[in-house]
Amino acid sequence: MTYIGIQHPDHFHGLPVHTAAVSVPLPAADTVAWRLECAYDERTDFADLWQQFLDTVDTSRVRALLIGPWWREEYSPFEPVRDLIVADADRFPALRGLFLADVVGEECEVSWLRMCDITPVLQALPLLEEFTVRGCGQQGLGLRPVRHAALKSLRFESGGLPGDLVRAVAASELPALERLDLWFGSSWYGADATVDDVRPILSGGTFPRLRHLGLQNSELQDEIAAAVSSAPVVAQLETLALSMGTLSDTGGEALLIGQPLNHLGTLDLRHHFLTGPVLDRIRIACAPAVVEADEAEDDYWDEDEDEDPERYVAVSE
Repeated sequence: MTYIGIQHPDHFHGLPVHTAAVSVPLPAADTVAWRLECAYDERTDFADLWQQFLDTVDTSRVRALLIGPWWREEYSPFEPVRDLIVADADRFPALRGLFLADVVGEECEVSWLRMCDITPVLQALPLLEEFTVRGCGQQGLGLRPVRHAALKSLRFESGGLPGDLVRAVAASELPALERLDLWFGSSWYGADATVDDVRPILSGGTFPRLRHLGLQNSELQDEIAAAVSSAPVVAQLETLALSMGTLSDTGGEALLIGQPLNHLGTLDLRHHFLTGPVLDRIRIACAPAVVEADEAEDDYWDEDEDEDPERYVAVSE
């Protein structure tokens, strides 16, 4: 089975990721995506690390930035880091890609990341084109409806995405948005969004330039599949991701009786609970679109049992 959960990217915004360190020769500011982190064995606070970065790198040429672990010992709130980014936004006129909380499980579980309202970041960076955020609603992750004319890619990686954040995305004015990914997560970790929360997005009128939609990692994956099967937005998409969630034959049948999906380049169904025959029918119905799916998911079925297996999302805690 292909692992598609929380990982460090080796590239971001089309650039190789480079973890900033003032003690080594530095690459040209505009040739890498800079990753800032408080290393476990160092004593530097994030505020000091941030200032070192500003003093050492020509931030006027920085095109992409990732924020890794921002604490030294005890997990700490993200709000002070957000405030530093907002206060120094004018030092980053070329910044087009930003990843908040590029943190993996070995550093901190996604449900433990102490996030905050990230709306001020979008407001402070009106030229930002790619924005990725990792975290859960139980730990303060929030967003208010916002207008942003330049944003092309918006991605929330969460084990518990709050419904009010999903509604804020749907209520935002993002005329340039081409890619949207929402990882809903588990109700155990604050996921309380419903299919109704995404219906404005599914209508097709909210983001007219949208070409990729990911509604993923959901305990409601069957309901989402049923809504997508008749959603007007599908006609404008080039790729669709319904992966990482609890998709079963119920959702698979909804896709099969719904609108054609063969205009897509790819349909991502990885981490699913479909039976082999239904998955085969989906592949045939969607051709020539490529259906990405783990064949090994059949391991979750016990041929000697009549009951369905316990289903779960790929990323929760």
